[in-house]
Amino acid sequence: MSRSRTPREVALDVLIAVIEDDAYANLLLPKRLESADLHGTDAAFATQLTHGTLRALGFYDWIIAEVSGRPLRKIDAVALASLRLGAHQLLDTRVAAHAAVNETVNIVRRRAGRGPAGFVNAILRGIARRDRGEWLAQIETKVSDARERLAITHAHPRWIVDAFAAALKREDRAGELVALLEADNVAPHVQLAALPGRAGRDELASESARLRAQPAAPTALELESGDPAKLEAVQAHRARVQDAGSQLVALALTRAEALRPGERLLDLCAGPGGKSALVAAETLVAGAEFTANEVTPSRAGLVRQALEPLGEFEVTELDGREFAERAGRFDRILVDAPCTGLGALRRRPEARWRKSEQDVRELVVLQRELLDAALRATAPGGLVAYVTCSPHPAETTEVVERAVAAGAASPLDTRAICGELAPDLDLAEIRVGTGTAVQLWPHRHGTDAMFLALLRTPNEEEPPRG
Repeated sequence: MSRSRTPREVALDVLIAVIEDDAYANLLLPKRLESADLHGTDAAFATQLTHGTLRALGFYDWIIAEVSGRPLRKIDAVALASLRLGAHQLLDTRVAAHAAVNETVNIVRRRAGRGPAGFVNAILRGIARRDRGEWLAQIETKVSDARERLAITHAHPRWIVDAFAAALKREDRAGELVALLEADNVAPHVQLAALPGRAGRDELASESARLRAQPAAPTALELESGDPAKLEAVQAHRARVQDAGSQLVALALTRAEALRPGERLLDLCAGPGGKSALVAAETLVAGAEFTANEVTPSRAGLVRQALEPLGEFEVTELDGREFAERAGRFDRILVDAPCTGLGALRRRPEARWRKSEQDVRELVVLQRELLDAALRATAPGGLVAYVTCSPHPAETTEVVERAVAAGAASPLDTRAICGELAPDLDLAEIRVGTGTAVQLWPHRHGTDAMFLALLRTPNEEEPPRG
């Protein structure tokens, strides 16, 4: 009979797969928990070890390099993953130091032999000689650059810290950088959307003591604890899991002006389907028409699954840029553009270590082309919502300002529109041409860092310039 796998072993498996094979922890971990038959507290421990280690990887890596005296690239993959896992237990959990070291070393011994186990044992014991506060003091002493210290101590790549700082500066809130980085390292509560026409937010909150209204959107709720799949409202397709910020940017498109029967709406980049479901529910209430598009077949399948409980909707699988050929076909288009995902790092902690500045440069080209296509596919005087789950200025205001400068659209007062939908939100004024944009933040609004700019296409009597 084979020995059952422990929570630490499962966590180590996932850590290695994420770093070495570009696996996604949120997809792989549930499968590994199931195969190891881990449930309850064991599953929760494995989950905490996995996500906690990935979230603070940069902090642990600095300490491992300091204690070992060697570049991380020269440390074997199993040993390095084990050191990261051990460092997390020693510095950021209540696990006793002797258990953190011994249990981790035993796993390495079984997997890699005595030599690597001895190395891991020595390094972990070196790490254990200081607590978290003492290691932070070491970083303060040895790293002279203030922004670099923030990057290490808050476990974000330096380029991301710089991007966040620039995004906050455009709001005159540069002093919130530390609060943002701290919020990025706290796992968020599950948020849900009450689907229009099926349930109201207050109605759902009254049905469960674990649900409370979330102020970022008129449909948004937050689950204090438990599995959302077990909620009756979710099982009955009256509500679905969705970040409150994602809800606000979708509703801003449908509620900036009252939807009229027969209006044609398109979600240009619809996968995995959360915003599509919300927009589709809105169109059903208004008697409007809705189409979703997603270029990746597997993600298009997820969109269909999200829409199926609501009814039959067209889901196409085209490159979004092809919609430029369908001039004036739609009245409102949601462009939830592919982006770096820097706004959702608290949900996908490993993403911060996968992205690079080169990714931004490549994505910006696509984002511009998708927005251009959407503006062409929108009828004169129609609305386009440009959305990213990233606050990076290059992916947000700079993309929109380019389209506005070309005369392809006029910016709306997006801040005022969102302020009417979510009056309790503290929304900074971000100028975009003669209009405004909205940037949500985890530390200020309790949402992912979603960006939104609402644009109106020129009327027929006012053709685009150039």
